[in-house]
Amino acid sequence: MTREPHESETGAPPAPGSLTAGRVGRPHGLDGSFYVTRPRPRLLSLGVVVSVAGRTAAIVRRAGTEQRPIVRLEGVDGRAGAEALRGMELTIDGAGAPALGEGEWWAHELEGCQVRDGEQLLGTVSKLIELPSCEALEVLTVPGGEVVLVPMVKDAIRHVAPEQRLIEVDLDFLGLAVVASKPQPPDGLDRGGGGDAGGEGA
Repeated sequence: MTREPHESETGAPPAPGSLTAGRVGRPHGLDGSFYVTRPRPRLLSLGVVVSVAGRTAAIVRRAGTEQRPIVRLEGVDGRAGAEALRGMELTIDGAGAPALGEGEWWAHELEGCQVRDGEQLLGTVSKLIELPSCEALEVLTVPGGEVVLVPMVKDAIRHVAPEQRLIEVDLDFLGLAVVASKPQPPDGLDRGGGGDAGGEGA
């Protein structure tokens, strides 16, 4: 499974449905080639069209290793041309992404999916993020709009159906059953007596 791109330090966020293939690293040689940092090798094949710095270009050279790929883009000439792109994100159109194996999804396929446990609605996936040990869904809860993280692990995720815009989870395992069922006071009034509506009071 792969993570949806975040806003780069030097450019705007990628367009919806796009995938980050990596970030332009330091130049390699004198022909415009450069290392790719934070690479996603499956998206860096020879001939793939990437977007960078507001324009598109095909990959015309692919060398290096899976961990430290080296690429050259059509129209990027010389070391100075590669240096000018340093730090920028390389993205591709999600529609042109290669097929993944069973149990894998591109992050843009999961964005916008409802997250449920049976009839209980937790919220909607806003993006996929990387944690030290795994990837996680960032979910905006309903009601409240709070952000909770759902790790992409077998015990937490029961079923993923992007075509149905649905992800089924185990809220008890996640300790989020209270968040999903938290009542909302009518007319915006606070009906609590000093404690939250989840039954966690003193």
